[in-house]
Amino acid sequence: MREIADKVFWIGKVDDRKVPFHRLVLEKGTSYNAYLIRDEKTALIDTVDMLYGKEFTDNLGKEMDLLTLDFIVINHTEPDHSGALGSLIRKAQNAKVVCTAFAVYELMEMYKIDKERFLVVRTGDTLNLGTKTLSFHETPFLHTEETMVTYLEEEKMLFTCDIFSTHIADNDRLLVSELEDEDSILEDFKVYYKLIMDPHRRYVLPMIDVVKKLDIRTIATSHGYILDQNVEKYMGIYEEAALQSKENVKALILYNTMSGNTKKMARILENELTEQGFIVESINTEKAELEEVLTKIQYADGILFGTSTKYADIPGNLEAILKELKELEVEGKPAAAFGSYGWSGEAVEVVQDYLVGAGMKALRSSDVIKSTGMSDISFPLRVRFNPENSTNEIKAAASVFADAIRF
Repeated sequence: MREIADKVFWIGKVDDRKVPFHRLVLEKGTSYNAYLIRDEKTALIDTVDMLYGKEFTDNLGKEMDLLTLDFIVINHTEPDHSGALGSLIRKAQNAKVVCTAFAVYELMEMYKIDKERFLVVRTGDTLNLGTKTLSFHETPFLHTEETMVTYLEEEKMLFTCDIFSTHIADNDRLLVSELEDEDSILEDFKVYYKLIMDPHRRYVLPMIDVVKKLDIRTIATSHGYILDQNVEKYMGIYEEAALQSKENVKALILYNTMSGNTKKMARILENELTEQGFIVESINTEKAELEEVLTKIQYADGILFGTSTKYADIPGNLEAILKELKELEVEGKPAAAFGSYGWSGEAVEVVQDYLVGAGMKALRSSDVIKSTGMSDISFPLRVRFNPENSTNEIKAAASVFADAIRF
């Protein structure tokens, strides 16, 4: 345990193995940074990987009577941060688990914690520890929905969990100010952003807006070095990366419609993409010439193909367009299938087969889950009957599609 500010202690674990992580191997290892605030009331900020849960709990028990621990703040439920909670919560029997509403169910399921043990916080909520005050700020999808950051007002210290982290194990140094050359970590810092945060880039700028309003002197991350100087530089790297995108991006929406519901989906998608700055053209394929549509496909940066379902088939002339895709230069071009259906929705899956067969970068639910962890956005996008009851789902899918063609 090491004191890093008044009444604030690092109590984490340096993992200098080649660490398996998110289908990668961290050649430089990593660290799991947890922090203990010992004020009139005592708060633990995050824990360590579940592999080291017992070790962490035992070590913390040597430093304090665990029955006197008042709060365990969990900024992010992923097991490399909450992993010691299962062993700790049973010994720290008086502690409340502080987290967002989205985190409660996950932590209950993961660690068999009674609901009464939770203290749910929202953006702007504060927790007084005596001479120290914590405030909480939700930063969803960085990199899962329940994520938040915690700000220690008196020390101007922001506990960010995964955000602004770096995968480096260093048994000798804890603070970035202790490095001979601070810039030596910049490449690792940027690689971390690319691997962990970039799939959620549309949430980065809202997070930057949140943290810019705080007077931050130190960023206490959950992996790698604590950023105790030049914090604006690291925030700037995130902001610049999130702003980097193609300009004048053209999205094409092609659709057929039977009862008008697929057309409604197309309009929702068009409006959302337009609001995000895209040049969007929607075409009802029943009212367009084949050659004209094929030309527009060639010049679009990404295409959404929408269809109704008629007896498991694609109605109208959209299938004629799909059959021509193999003859066009569309390999690797982002695309997605969508549509409304009544009794069954096979046509959307048939569209998906055409997109894959043409070598297009067809969005699939499995790709979204693997890149972002989001399990509530489905591709192909299928809505039963009237899409107006699924507007939020359609808008979320539009945002994922936007990321696929913008970056």
